[in-house]
Amino acid sequence: MELIKYIRDVQDFPKKGILFKDISPLLADGNVLRSVIDQMSELSKDADIIIGPDARGFLFGTPVAAMLKKPFIMVRKPNKLPGPVISMKYDLEYGSNILEVQEGMIKPGQKAIIIDDVLATGGTTRAIINLVESQGATVEKIVLLMELEELKGRELLAPYKVESLIKIKK
Repeated sequence: MELIKYIRDVQDFPKKGILFKDISPLLADGNVLRSVIDQMSELSKDADIIIGPDARGFLFGTPVAAMLKKPFIMVRKPNKLPGPVISMKYDLEYGSNILEVQEGMIKPGQKAIIIDDVLATGGTTRAIINLVESQGATVEKIVLLMELEELKGRELLAPYKVESLIKIKK
């Protein structure tokens, strides 16, 4: 199945000069979505836990975790998770941000797989790796729907194993 056919280009979204890769057509086709979840599940079967960032990481990570009968751990922006949280500040090309995970959800020694929709520059994924490892767990792999190769996010994530179902050159 050629998944790229289900990714729609939207020019000038969310701002002028950006070519946005819209996954809505993929999500709207149950057979294609099931194929993506099956493929991501196969790539993630050795995990102890599945980690997914808000919001599109939830779309793929939660069903993968359910299929594999593994815990799904949410990573969110500040003030979105109840109770005590672990915070990680990180820098982006246009400023900084903070990611959080609920305290005690990631345990030392666990093997984590991060699942998300797209790899662009890699800054957010790198911050998630740092957050997971700060809790004593290891990141075994990053599993993605698509990778925007021209932005070289994979380089920032070296030496971690990165698996992309779709590679977009430009």
